[in-house]
Amino acid sequence: MAIELLSPAGNYNKLCVAYNFGADAAYMGLNHFSLRANSENFTVEDYDKLFALKKKGNKKLYLAMNILFHENQIKDAVELAPQLTSSPFDAFIISDIGLVSTLQKYCPDKQLHLSTQASCLNSEAVKLYKSLGFSRIILGREASLDDIKRIKDAVPDIELECFIHGAMCMSYSGRCLLSTYLAGRSGNQGDCAHTCRWNYKLKYALEESERPDMYFPIEESEDGYTTILSSKDLCMIDHLEDLKNAGVSSLKIEGRMKSLYYVAVVTRAYRKMLDNDKDKLIYREDLFNVSHREYATGFFYSQDAIDTKESTIQTNIGYERNYLYLGSVIGKADENKYILDVRGQIKTGKEIEYVSPDKPCVADNSFIITDEEGNVLEKLDHGHKGYLITNVDLKLGDIIRTEAEQKRII
Repeated sequence: MAIELLSPAGNYNKLCVAYNFGADAAYMGLNHFSLRANSENFTVEDYDKLFALKKKGNKKLYLAMNILFHENQIKDAVELAPQLTSSPFDAFIISDIGLVSTLQKYCPDKQLHLSTQASCLNSEAVKLYKSLGFSRIILGREASLDDIKRIKDAVPDIELECFIHGAMCMSYSGRCLLSTYLAGRSGNQGDCAHTCRWNYKLKYALEESERPDMYFPIEESEDGYTTILSSKDLCMIDHLEDLKNAGVSSLKIEGRMKSLYYVAVVTRAYRKMLDNDKDKLIYREDLFNVSHREYATGFFYSQDAIDTKESTIQTNIGYERNYLYLGSVIGKADENKYILDVRGQIKTGKEIEYVSPDKPCVADNSFIITDEEGNVLEKLDHGHKGYLITNVDLKLGDIIRTEAEQKRII
């Protein structure tokens, strides 16, 4: 069985992009009960178009209902269950065991996937979850490759899914109270404010009372701030064979809150590496052009990765970004004339590039932009409608970007 590439879908457009740029499956949330409450998510009214999109490419779609439910929330989830019976979802991603019997009752033909939020990290736990009806375990990010192989050997008929790219959490399997404490927004309820990536200023050195003169290493920026709590981003693009050999069934990209451009570039890079495409190294390099923090391999090669210099989790470097997302092609008006969904300023005289699913990026500095009446413009801003005229052959869904003037974001 081929290994699955699983991409995030924060809204319908991102779902289209995930499928178009090479994902075998995508995961999304409803307006409630998802750990990405601030992504646009979906509603039951979207079922028809989700069915149609899946059928077009023979793709899979998973629904994340992975918050930790309080007593006043579980009733709403149980009442929602009958509406999921004829839904387009192939599986439900859950962490709360209280949902198991309800979902099995109303959706017996759909799979249960255990969320990483459940912190499953050993074969005995996997056996228990399998006995409850789970067909796939999304392991905690703390699992090493050696752990994964041992778990697969112990439970060979279970599917194992791992995050391979994107943001990591400073807390254990995402169970964090920092956002609640500082921002009144619970990460365990899908409303994380990403407080671990904020900048902090310390007046005194960090020292534990029982360990005098042992200081936590803190590096400050020029203005005296530190990102002591911020982790590096995960990137396993160069280690896919190790993941396969360990027994991983599904490779998961983090990022339902990330941009459509991020979904496209990251999905494409991993697709081309998995397919051993002749231009795979070009697509790999493009991973460094999306907004990201320093890359690391997380805990895959050591359970004590935070103490291993090569894979140190913590970083004091802000986001790096080489390109800006400007929009995408949503239609063709005439020969060489394309309808745009504009998300950033497109300006003549400043080179742009086109990001497509099946060819390396193409640069263009001789394009023309017009308004809806055909008047030539010097620039086209976000939210305004217009056309792009170019000799480059573009396809529906192609993405437009330009080089960023500021490469690093604090």
